[in-house]
Amino acid sequence: MASETNNFARTQVLLQLAGNHKSENITPQTTSSYYNSNCFNDRIMRDKLPKEIYKKLRASIRRGEKLDMSIADAVAHAMKEWALSKGVTHFTHWFQPQTGLTAEKHDAFIEVDEEGEVIERFRGEQLVQGEPDASSFPSGGMRSTFEARGYTMWDPSSPAFIIEGPRSNILCIPSVFISYTGDALDKKTPLLRSIQALSNSALRILRLFGNETANRVITTAGIEQEYFLVDKTFFNLRPDLRITGRTLIGAEPPKGQQMEDHYFGSIKERVLAFMQDVEFELYKLGVPTKTRHNEVAPHQFEMAPIFSEVNVATDRNHLTMEVMKKVANRHGLAVLLHEKPFAGVNGSGKHNNWSIADSEGNNLLDPGKTPEENLQFLVFLIAVLHSVYYYGDLLRASITSANNDHRLGANEAPPAIMSVFLGTQLSAILDSIKAGRSARVTAENIFDLGISNLPPVLRDYTDRNRTSPFAFTGNKFEFRAIGSSSSVSLPNVMLNTAVADSLDLLGAEIEKELAREKDLKTAVMVVLRKHIRDTEPIRFDGNNYSEEWEQEAARRNLPNIKNTAYALDALVAPKNVDMLMRQKVFTRSEIESRYHTKLEQYIKTLEIESETLANMVDIWVVPAAVAYQARLIKVVRGLADLAGLTPGLSYKSELELLSVVTAAVETIRAKREELMRALLKSESIEDLSKKAKFIADHVVPLMSEVRKPADELEHLVADDLWPLPRYSEMLFMM
Repeated sequence: MASETNNFARTQVLLQLAGNHKSENITPQTTSSYYNSNCFNDRIMRDKLPKEIYKKLRASIRRGEKLDMSIADAVAHAMKEWALSKGVTHFTHWFQPQTGLTAEKHDAFIEVDEEGEVIERFRGEQLVQGEPDASSFPSGGMRSTFEARGYTMWDPSSPAFIIEGPRSNILCIPSVFISYTGDALDKKTPLLRSIQALSNSALRILRLFGNETANRVITTAGIEQEYFLVDKTFFNLRPDLRITGRTLIGAEPPKGQQMEDHYFGSIKERVLAFMQDVEFELYKLGVPTKTRHNEVAPHQFEMAPIFSEVNVATDRNHLTMEVMKKVANRHGLAVLLHEKPFAGVNGSGKHNNWSIADSEGNNLLDPGKTPEENLQFLVFLIAVLHSVYYYGDLLRASITSANNDHRLGANEAPPAIMSVFLGTQLSAILDSIKAGRSARVTAENIFDLGISNLPPVLRDYTDRNRTSPFAFTGNKFEFRAIGSSSSVSLPNVMLNTAVADSLDLLGAEIEKELAREKDLKTAVMVVLRKHIRDTEPIRFDGNNYSEEWEQEAARRNLPNIKNTAYALDALVAPKNVDMLMRQKVFTRSEIESRYHTKLEQYIKTLEIESETLANMVDIWVVPAAVAYQARLIKVVRGLADLAGLTPGLSYKSELELLSVVTAAVETIRAKREELMRALLKSESIEDLSKKAKFIADHVVPLMSEVRKPADELEHLVADDLWPLPRYSEMLFMM
C-alpha cells in the first residue's frame, strides 16, 4: 500500500512540475546599496563607537591582540542599538561544535526592572560570554553528561551579523565554544590557535629576510562551494535523500553527464532566481560571493566568494550553506550538499584556495619581482611542500568522512594520495636548485637560475591541474580534496599548523647555517636544496586519476588510504600528535576527542544509511517488485492458457523476465539480511577504531551488494509501479 501511495505522489509531481515555477520579477538594486547592511562591520563600528574604544577594538581584530575587557560594555551597547534599529529582538552566540554544523541558543534583549517593567539591555558580559547547555554536543569523551557546562566566548575577529526571521531578527555573535576546564569543544578555537602558530613561525622567517615592520601574518582562503539542486517534492519522496542526504539506491539513467552539455551552460530561470536570492541574502550579511555557474553533472552548480581571512572565510562558508538551504525552500527546491548524492555522476567538493599574507598586505606565496623576494618566496613554498610531505596523512585525515569516501579516488575528485602540483616552471626551478645548476624556462619566460645570482622567479603560467589534491595556482594553493558538506575549519587547522612547524624547521636550519658565517643567500640555498630533495616524492604534475600514478605513488611510499576508518588513525599518530602539541594548537585530550568524535560520526552515519537502505528495500523496492511479479504471473498464466488453444505460441520471454525479477527479489532479500547481520555483529565491538574498520570492511561492501539488485529492479519494474523518483526525473526536471 505504501508503494502504491508513493507512486501516486510521484506521478502527480511529474504531471504538475513543468511550468509551475515562475520567478518573481524584482527591480534590481546595486549591490553596494545593501551590501553589509546586516553585518556589524568596520564602518558601523567606527560610526557607533567612541574613537578610543574603536581603536582598541580594531587593534584586537587587526593585530590579533587580546580583547580589552574594559571596552566590552561600550561595544555591547553600540551593537544592541544598531541591532534594535534593524528589528532584532534576540541575540545568540553562534558557534561551531564538532558536529560540523553551527549551533545557537537565542536570548531576548529584555530584562525586568524592580517595578516589573521590561527594558532592553545588553551588557558587555553577555556579549563576551554565554553558557549553552552543552550536554548533547559531541566531546569525544572529554567530559561526562553531568559535567556538561560549556562556555561560548565572542570572537571579535569575525563580525557579528543579523539573521532575518519570520517575525523578528536575531543578532548572531560568532563565538568559540570551550568546556568548563578550558578545552576546545568547537572548530573555531583550534583554527584561531593555528592562525597564531603560523603567524609566529612566518614572522621568524620574515625577520631573517630583514622585515622588521610586519607584526602579524594571516592565512587567507577563498572557498568554492559545489552543490546539487532538486525539486523539493522529489526530495520529500526519497527517504534516503531526506535522512542521509544521498540516494542509497537508484539506477543510472541512459543520459548522465557524458554529453558534457551542462558545465558552464546557460542557467535555467528557476535556478537563476534561486542563485540571485542567495546572493542577495549573502550580500546583506557581508559575504562577497563572486562567481556562479553550472557544474559538470546535471543539476550541479558552484558558487565562489572573494578571498578573506581564513577564520572569517570559514564562518562565511557556514553561513553560505545555511542561507542556500533556506532560500531553496522558498523556491520549492532542496539543496544537496552531500559529496555523492547520485551514483554515476560527479560528486561535489569544496575547493579551499589558501594563501599567506603579512600585515602589510604582501602575499608571501607571490614570487615577487626581486631576487630577495624570490628567495623568501621559495622558503615559504618549500615549507608548504615539507608540510604536505611529512604531514600528508594528517591532511588526508582532516578531510575524511563517510560522505567523502565516495569521492576520493574516483575519477571526478582528487584522489586519496596527497601530492602537490607546481607546474613546469616551478618544477624546473626546484630541480635546478637541487642540482646546483642554471635553468632556462621556455622562450616565453627565459631566465637563468644561478645559485650565486638568483633572478626573479615569474609566476607560473601553466595550466591548472584539476586532478591534483593540492595545486599551486600562481600565488596560492588550492586544496581540492575537501568535501562539499564539510566544514573547512579542520583542514585549514592542520594545514596552518603543519606549515608553521615546517617554517620553524627551515628557520632553525637557516639560522644554523648563518651561525657558520655564511651569507643569507648561501645559507638559504643550502637549506632549500636539502628539502627540495627530501620532498621530491610528493611533486607530481601528471594525471592523478590514472592507475599508473597509484603504482608510482606506491613506489614513492606515499600513503593511499581510501577509507575513513583507516585514514583517521593519522590523527593519533605520535609524530602528528607531537607536532600539534608542539605548536600549541591542540592538547592531547583535544586531539583524542576529535579522533573519537570522527569515529563516532563515521559509525553512526553508516548505521543510519544501512538501516535506511533496509527500510527502503522492505517498504518500497520489494513491494513494487512483488506487484510486478504478480502482474507477470497473470500474463504468463494467460499466455499459457492461450498456448493450449494456439499451437506454436511462445511465452518464453515473459517467463525469462519473471525469472529475472524473482531472482533479483531473492538476492535483495538475502543481501539485506546479510547486511543486518553484519550491522548487528558490529554492535558487539566496543573499541571504536575496530568497530569503524569492521563496518568499512564488511558493512559498506554489503550496502553495495544490496543496492545492485535494487537498481536492477528499477530497470525491470513497470514505471507505473515504481514508487521512487528516478535519476532521470531528479536530474533533468526542474
